[in-house]
Amino acid sequence: MIHVKGKWALITGASRGVGYQTAKFMAAQGCNLILHSRDLTHTAKVEQEVKALGIEAYCVHAELGNHEEVVAMLDEIEAKGTVVDIIFNNAAVQIAYRTDYWNTPVDDFEQSFRINFISIATICNRFIPQMIERGFGRIINTTSGIKNEPEQAGYAASKAALDKFTKDLASRLDGTDVILSLTDPGWCRTDLGGPNATSPVESVIPGIAVGAFVDDKKSGRFLPAQSFTGMALEDAVAKAETMEATPYVI
Repeated sequence: MIHVKGKWALITGASRGVGYQTAKFMAAQGCNLILHSRDLTHTAKVEQEVKALGIEAYCVHAELGNHEEVVAMLDEIEAKGTVVDIIFNNAAVQIAYRTDYWNTPVDDFEQSFRINFISIATICNRFIPQMIERGFGRIINTTSGIKNEPEQAGYAASKAALDKFTKDLASRLDGTDVILSLTDPGWCRTDLGGPNATSPVESVIPGIAVGAFVDDKKSGRFLPAQSFTGMALEDAVAKAETMEATPYVI
């Protein structure tokens, strides 16, 4: 497995839930962090927590549903001269649960796609070419196992789009040391998952981050976080590297 000490990782949605767990875990491995949220005040406490572990970190903000703000955030990161080695595209939004799903508002789809898919595509398209040029990168896109729930059509369709984008892009990265993976945290008790979810949010560790540590130049894997719960990082990476790239339906 690779060692991330001194590398820089961008984590979207780092202020709470799965993103917060990811930030704490990566900081414990010595990885420097760029912490994204919608408002700088949301990640100020997280920044202090991870810096206490001896790493460098700073906060950026953008409303991911606003393309101009996403671009401005990426411009800011580049202007600071930060070399982004690892990306956790974690942030997502679940607009509503529509029992009258035949009348799902168009806005549900538009917001879901802007935040859950277009922002991620924008981030990937900005940083992956630089990673290829430098000869190293790890990108972990967060999908969802949601299915057969038209009540959440906007969310589900945006995640399906992300799956397709990730798999197609991965086909151009195999054999390079830029590895693109998908992960799914599972149904966790977070603001998005709700209080009735089956798993505590802490159960995503180390699986949610394992894609950052694989070292076999194979992209396109689906690495569900709950498959690695309770494992040591080294064992989780070894398991991940035995897993084959998945077909489009996961």
